[in-house]
Amino acid sequence: MTEMNLVQAIQSALRGALREDENVLLMGEDIGALGGVFRVTQGLREEFGPDRVLDAPLSETGILGTAIGMALHGLRPVSEIQFADFIFPGFDQLVSEAAKYRYRTAGEFHVPMVVRTPYGGGIRGGQYHSQSPEALFIHTPGLKVVCPSNPYDAKGLLLDAIADDDPVLFFEPKRVYRAVKMEVPETTYRVPLGEAKVVRPGEKITCLAWGAMLYEAFAAAEEVAEQGVDVEVIDLRTLWPLDLETIVSSVKKTGRVVIVHEAPRTCGFGGELVALIVEHAFLYLEAPPVRVTGWDTPFPLTHEREYLPLAHRIVPALLETAGY
Repeated sequence: MTEMNLVQAIQSALRGALREDENVLLMGEDIGALGGVFRVTQGLREEFGPDRVLDAPLSETGILGTAIGMALHGLRPVSEIQFADFIFPGFDQLVSEAAKYRYRTAGEFHVPMVVRTPYGGGIRGGQYHSQSPEALFIHTPGLKVVCPSNPYDAKGLLLDAIADDDPVLFFEPKRVYRAVKMEVPETTYRVPLGEAKVVRPGEKITCLAWGAMLYEAFAAAEEVAEQGVDVEVIDLRTLWPLDLETIVSSVKKTGRVVIVHEAPRTCGFGGELVALIVEHAFLYLEAPPVRVTGWDTPFPLTHEREYLPLAHRIVPALLETAGY
């Protein structure tokens, strides 16, 4: 076991995958010589060579289209998009091609590719470096969507994603890239996709979160505990396929739910979570489900604290829900 931050854990996963499977390769803008904007791939080109750690042109469409072709021919490409905000030029490749190959070929072909990308706010990146577009990809049948919150899960989930035979979007919360450290095995291991984790047991309210917002939800839960409100916090980890069983089981126990995400509110994934909870646990609810989210505006440069659903916005939602 070695203490690692999120960057180090992801790099460890990539190194392990490159060592264990000669079909794994990395591709992205400046990931080779530079090691990527956040230095996640630093040193990997020197270790594995330029044929397996490829510096790509500044073309997200080209990166993702090439990865699809590689995957169809038996390779397992892991593409990096520098920021989730830059993924949209390649959106068509993902939703019209990668997501559909298994369906359109009746299972004859599959696309085992991973797209890594830093997402979310917290670094004063403004509207072009802070977006959280996960709902767009969850809405697309054929894509899996993952968002770890900590180094241990990040490594295990990434290794499981690389081994998966379907395309996986791997959103990395850049706000906690170097802010969180924990003990992580140096050896390879997997955290299965599709399994949520209860990180704080509780009896009064279920709070769902992922990525960097998990820490805000946890902090809010600790604060309201001093007022006698016992909150169960669940880290979704994999957004799709969703671990609905864990969510519904918790809501049936608590009767109340608060959902936290930093993407805009309207048509955010929180809305789908509310719908699923109402469909599967309506008769157990003792209060209306509540969402604490980003606002329906472009991400602001100078008002991040007001935009993000930080603990100071989650606490009132928890208290109001508890007292309903």
